Amino acid sequence: MTTRPLPVLSMLEARVLAVLVEKERTVPDTYPMTLNAITAGCNQKSSRQPVIEASDTEVQAALDSLRHASLAIESSGGRAMRYAHNARRVLDIPSEAVALVATLVLRGPQTAGELRIHCERLHRFADIASVEGYLHELAARAAGPLVAELPRQPGARETRWACLLSGPVSEGPAPGGPAPGGPVPEGLVPTARPLSGPAPHAAAPEEPVPAAHAAAGTRLEAGAYAAPGRGASQATPATEPTSGKLAALEANLARLERDVQALAATVARLCEELGVKT
Repeated sequence: MTTRPLPVLSMLEARVLAVLVEKERTVPDTYPMTLNAITAGCNQKSSRQPVIEASDTEVQAALDSLRHASLAIESSGGRAMRYAHNARRVLDIPSEAVALVATLVLRGPQTAGELRIHCERLHRFADIASVEGYLHELAARAAGPLVAELPRQPGARETRWACLLSGPVSEGPAPGGPAPGGPVPEGLVPTARPLSGPAPHAAAPEEPVPAAHAAAGTRLEAGAYAAPGRGASQATPATEPTSGKLAALEANLARLERDVQALAATVARLCEELGVKT
């Protein structure tokens, strides 16, 4: 199949597409989706990075652009128009890869381990190696890469991956940086297109940081850190564990528990075969 060049999507267009992919798997009874449901999915507070506040008008414009690129399909059902995605066919990638791309769009750059956990409701990968295999295929896609591996963060054990549907991304802070709902980290903002169209949805202006906070480098309520005053070398580091790290630790613990149970079952079977009483 010959894949035609894919247009660079705005941040909102990519978010709408990813929401359609997600909800097809998680709430199939309400799929295809209405405009109101898609807007709610785009503005969802959980499992989203960054959190946005898009209007129905902006989401409708994004849907029209996706339809023009054949990435979304409109159908009539009941009293409202409904929309479905066509990502697998247009991108010419398997459903497993579509799940990874959608999760990267919805949650921002992640490690392969974090992707395996966050993708579980869309597709259950057997192990991290299988996730990495699909990521490398997406990065080496003949029609153009859909993901890119970011440089390893200082002190990090694993590299993160980012989606390229909205163009290349610059390297930014690791997931331990600003919390969802706070200011959007510069490294997570696509360099090609804004939130949507020529008149992007502007975020509310940030209040100025008090001089005392800026000088001391204290932690802001939104989860970001104020820049230290003149003479300091760097911002105050985060001390709280990130949700991604906790999720990865929980996954490792669950895997170890399964390994122990399997080992115990093997020992019991061998003892029974050998006639050894335990």
